[in-house]
Amino acid sequence: MSGTQLKLMGLLSTLVLLVVAGVGIQAERGLRAAQMARITEALEQRANLTRELIVGVPLELAAVESLDAAADRAGAASGARVTLIAADGTVVGDSDVGRERLGSLANHAERPEVRGALAGRVGTSTRRSETVGRRLLYLAVPVDGGGVVRLAMELSDLEAAVASLRRELLVASAVGLAAAVGLSYALSWLALRPIREMRDVLASVLRGDYRTRMLRGSGELGEITRAINELAEQLRERLQEVTSEKEQLQTVLNGMVEGVLVTDADGRILLANARLRDFYGARGGVLGRSVLEAMHDAELDEVMAEAARTDSAVSRQISVGRGGARILRVHAVRFPAGSGPRTGSLAVFHDVSELTRLEHVRRDFVANASHELRTPLTAIRGFAETILNNASLSSAEQRSYIEIIDRHARRLGNLVGDLLELSKIESREANLEFASVNVEALSRALVADAGDRFSKQELEVRSQGSVQAWADPLAVEQVLTNLLDNAVKYTEPGGRICLAIQGSDTWVQVRISDTGIGIPPSDLSHIFERFYRVDKARSRALGGTGLGLSIVRHLVESLGGEISVESVLGEGTTFTFTLPRAR
Repeated sequence: MSGTQLKLMGLLSTLVLLVVAGVGIQAERGLRAAQMARITEALEQRANLTRELIVGVPLELAAVESLDAAADRAGAASGARVTLIAADGTVVGDSDVGRERLGSLANHAERPEVRGALAGRVGTSTRRSETVGRRLLYLAVPVDGGGVVRLAMELSDLEAAVASLRRELLVASAVGLAAAVGLSYALSWLALRPIREMRDVLASVLRGDYRTRMLRGSGELGEITRAINELAEQLRERLQEVTSEKEQLQTVLNGMVEGVLVTDADGRILLANARLRDFYGARGGVLGRSVLEAMHDAELDEVMAEAARTDSAVSRQISVGRGGARILRVHAVRFPAGSGPRTGSLAVFHDVSELTRLEHVRRDFVANASHELRTPLTAIRGFAETILNNASLSSAEQRSYIEIIDRHARRLGNLVGDLLELSKIESREANLEFASVNVEALSRALVADAGDRFSKQELEVRSQGSVQAWADPLAVEQVLTNLLDNAVKYTEPGGRICLAIQGSDTWVQVRISDTGIGIPPSDLSHIFERFYRVDKARSRALGGTGLGLSIVRHLVESLGGEISVESVLGEGTTFTFTLPRAR
């Protein structure tokens, strides 16, 4: 039961009580007045009869004996107390007081009813009797020759009637109150039902349920009902639109490769898409937190603060992750633009790590290629100018210089050829023809064909049976040739080279180990880079271009495999690569 219903019931019940109380008071007054008039009329009749009984007897002390006896007879006949009073107020007879006590009664001349009778009219008064100690109604009539006849009657009957009326009124009040409570409950429930429906509908709207509707009404209530139903429907449509737009925006933001960060005027995060959280490795909730607290990046916090202070876009490149592993280009701007109050800032993050790395690779490649090309070109040019400008050279000297030019020209050709081969592999232009390849047979054929090159080393080929790989035969041959050639170059005469082949259900693994000079730990992570040489002088002396291992790595990856290297300086090196197994 609602508080409003309780109030309405209380008001209606109070109204009923007030009406019953008012009616009761009026009824009691009317009853009391009617009973009093009836008793007064009866007393007056009895007083007149008593007056007739004492006609001819003067009301004086001399006749007190006969007067007192007459008062007793009149009291017994009338059922009331009869008092005979002389003109001076002296009591000369009383039906309730013995003759011997009459002298002790007070003078009654100042009693209201006595004064009225002495004045020649019927006098009445209601009060508590000092003689008998009860509430009485007094009525006095004048007597011819002087004196007063007064009758007194108790009001117990009147009080009993009034008490009975009060009891009936209380019962009526109780019945009326019960009826009022029941009626007020029903009326208030019916009157408040539309309000309860409004409350329920609005509560459902606040909970997010916009499908609840009110029953149609009439009149002003019907207009309110229609207005609330229309409001709920409009809110439902707006919510659907907002939810749809939010989901679309969230989908777009989460699908972006760029990171997006939005902050409010206080620098608290309003939005951070999944890509941005991945950039910074942010876990848990970031909304409502400051940039510094959520991202732990003072440089980013400075960028957002600078964007908040200016109308111009702020662009900066920052590094994130351990050791600055990831490089981000940040573009931040405040919104709305202009001179109005700022409501927030927007920042977009572009991952330029790969672009930066490629730029470094490009610069390094240009520098290394220029250096590698300049060396043979300088030699060719120098010896050619010597031959051209010195006609006194002997035939042997000229031949020696031409052989040097030829050697450097061959080196230059090998370098250009490797560069073209590497470019084809990286650009996926190499036409790889996949087939089943017996890696063991191919390895033994290569060793047999290059027997002279391996004659100074002890070369062993081991295999776990006939292992078939799914690859391009020429590409596998090129990989094996490069790795075996490196093993021969960097292994001293008398050293040992081992080529081991083993297979699993899905892979073929090839390991080429040597007992050569090994690779320092600091160089292992760079060994597959273009033009990278551990021993530059020895590599050039042996005719290496510095591109062989880079070609090997790209070929293995193009075939769907992986390659790795392990080495201990002064003890030897092991290259391991895998290829998909033929099915």
